Amino acid sequence: MARVISDECVSCGTCEGECPVNAISAGANHYEIDESVCIDCGACEAACPVGAISEK
Repeated sequence: MARVISDECVSCGTCEGECPVNAISAGANHYEIDESVCIDCGACEAACPVGAISEK
């Protein structure tokens, strides 16, 4: 199951650099995870400084 990024995201970009499969990109309001690419490794969740990433 893919991870999701909530509205708590401050668009710092830390998660994007941590994703080993490039599933994260800047969205209209905050960063977004492409569920079809995400391998649910949790690297982004661990890196997020504001805790905006969680399991779906």
